[in-house]
Amino acid sequence: MTEEKVILVNEKDEKIGLMPKMEAHEKALLHRAFSVFVFNDNNEMMLQQRALHKYHSPGLWTNTCCSHQRDGESNIDAGKRRLQEEMGFSTNLKETTSFIYKAPFDNGLTEHEYDHMLVGKFNGKPNINPDEVAAWKWMSMEAVEKDMKSNPAIYTAWFKIIFDKFQEHLAV
Repeated sequence: MTEEKVILVNEKDEKIGLMPKMEAHEKALLHRAFSVFVFNDNNEMMLQQRALHKYHSPGLWTNTCCSHQRDGESNIDAGKRRLQEEMGFSTNLKETTSFIYKAPFDNGLTEHEYDHMLVGKFNGKPNINPDEVAAWKWMSMEAVEKDMKSNPAIYTAWFKIIFDKFQEHLAV
């Protein structure tokens, strides 16, 4: 199996090359990514707990799913693909905004991403992939905000940044 490659970009989100995912994270190079946020009819957000064996942020709670676009894949198509792979369902998504962030991890890797936020609606129960996801739950925005203030260490770096700075873009 060939190693997954990420799309290296400049600060205008223009493709400048491809690189194996681990190498990009080791070198902290800016690359394209996306974060999916799914809400139900009660305006609760579906959160996932990352699998305990993930190479960074294992066991932490985060948005519904996230990953990297493949070369030639649109943000929406990538979000739908990964939502199916991680959470076992599909729904329509819309892109709301994008931003750049950089977050170093204790294991020497760094996320330096041009992150596209995608939002969708779903009312069913996911069929989680245990290789990717340890658990899931629905939470209101207010409950997430309160818990994040009380227990910041149980949430991923990117989710805290998004929730702090881009919450207005989470409307479905």
